[in-house]
Amino acid sequence: MKNYYDILGVQKNASEDDIKKAFRKLAQKYHPDKKGGDEAKFKEVSEAYAVLSDKKKRAEYDAHGRTFAGAGGQGFGGYDFSNFQGFGGNGQAFEFDLGDIFSEFFGQGGVRTGRGRDISIDIELTFREAIFGVERRVLISKLGLCQTCNGTGGKPGSKTVTCTTCNGKGSIRETRNSFFGSFTQERVCPHCHGKGEVPEILCETCHGAGVLKREEEIRVIVPAGVEDGEMIRMPGRGEATSVGNAGDLYVKLHVRPDPKFAREGSNLVTTLSIKLTDALLGGSYAVQSLDGEERLTVPPGIVHGEMLRVRGKGVPTGRSSRGDLLVNVQIEFPKKLSKSAREAVEKLRKEGL
Repeated sequence: MKNYYDILGVQKNASEDDIKKAFRKLAQKYHPDKKGGDEAKFKEVSEAYAVLSDKKKRAEYDAHGRTFAGAGGQGFGGYDFSNFQGFGGNGQAFEFDLGDIFSEFFGQGGVRTGRGRDISIDIELTFREAIFGVERRVLISKLGLCQTCNGTGGKPGSKTVTCTTCNGKGSIRETRNSFFGSFTQERVCPHCHGKGEVPEILCETCHGAGVLKREEEIRVIVPAGVEDGEMIRMPGRGEATSVGNAGDLYVKLHVRPDPKFAREGSNLVTTLSIKLTDALLGGSYAVQSLDGEERLTVPPGIVHGEMLRVRGKGVPTGRSSRGDLLVNVQIEFPKKLSKSAREAVEKLRKEGL
């Protein structure tokens, strides 16, 4: 007996959204019209989704390990796909949207969305730069608007003419065949990219594309208090397209660890080694912070591993507020004692200390 949850790779308590996402991912992978697709696998995941996406059928399946659909329109191992609308006998649309999936199979991709491709880069920061913020300028190579035609694809000053591919409609209709049967889909005209018009004379620089690969210097402002692995999104700084908005640029931050400091939320942690006598009697020590040297008073009788706090020397959390610097006190115990020191310690032990 087939386990539909295992086929889609989801748990039995998966939400409807999780099931849909799993199906979309597998459908894109196995669709037989796509290079490297697998028709048998696609049928299997389609069958699993058809059951688990329907509340009634899913309840029947969870209770009995099967559904009780009628015999009409059977396929895929006996399952009734007559309700799999659009590929059944009623000629209606799908009960769920496969438009995005099929658009990727048949090459629409970014043209359908009218948006440029997102890109990502990595930036390495020192620990100090991550705490206080920094401005970086990076040079990246990406698709940008042609500076000669400003993205129109036409020679400056030239006119536009009606697209002969779509006759000015901006879209074309295509009929595709699949194992489900044939279906017709309307998509953006690949020649004019939905504009309905094309340049009469193409731009000599980009040859009508409106975009071309070029290097661009990007100014990245890293705010104070970022953490390792954090991502900065810069809208519209990704790759350009002549038919819509540019994509986004994602900057992933990698923070190098610091040998002296660690981070705990908005606080910084460092270690201070003190002498045993100062632990007993108290003392004053110089402690390094990211702002410079700080003077720290160690109270008498401090315990090994105790934390002392230097306020306002941690991670910036707002316009004028910061976390604290936490100092982990480590008491240095002598490995050898002089004769006089040993006598003093023996005296303390006799006094019960």
